[in-house]
Amino acid sequence: MSTTARGLALARMGVVLVTGMSGAGKSTALKELARLGYATVDTDYGSWCNDVDGDTVWNEEKMSALLTAPNLASLFVSGTVSNQGRFYHRFDAVVLLSAPPEVLFRRIETRSTNGYGKLAAEREEIRRHLESVEPLLRKSSTHEIDTTCPVQDVAAQLAQIADESNRQ
Repeated sequence: MSTTARGLALARMGVVLVTGMSGAGKSTALKELARLGYATVDTDYGSWCNDVDGDTVWNEEKMSALLTAPNLASLFVSGTVSNQGRFYHRFDAVVLLSAPPEVLFRRIETRSTNGYGKLAAEREEIRRHLESVEPLLRKSSTHEIDTTCPVQDVAAQLAQIADESNRQ
C-alpha cells in the first residue's frame, strides 16, 4: 500500500460513545483511557452541552464537528444526554457502562469532581433514570460493561471495542 493510500486508510479510526447513569464510571474510564494515550472527550465538562428548557443536550453543531473530523487514533466520547440518539449513526460503538444502584450511589456520595447527586432531589432523579433511561440506553447500546471491576479492566475492554471497530 502506498503512503498516500495508507494515510487515507488511517484517516478514520474508531469513535466510541461511552454512556451510562451518573456514577457508572464514565469520567473515570475516560481519564484512564487518556492516561493510556487515547483521545477522549468528556461532554460533562466544557461547552459540549446546552440547557434547553431544563433538559441537558449536546451542542449539536459542536458534536457534529467533532464526529466528522478525521481522527488518526481511536476517540472515546462520554456523556448521557437526551439527544445523543441523534448521533448514534456516527459512532462505531455505543457502550453502556453499568453498575448496581448501591455502587452508583456510593460513588456519587464519595466523588469530588462532580457535585451532581449530592442533593436528595438529584438522587431521586437518578433513581427514576435508572428505571426509565438506563433500559433505553441498554437497548440502543452495542456493548455493555459492568464497572464493578477495576477501572484498568474497564479501559482495557473499551480499548478492545475500539480496536475491533477499527478492523471493520
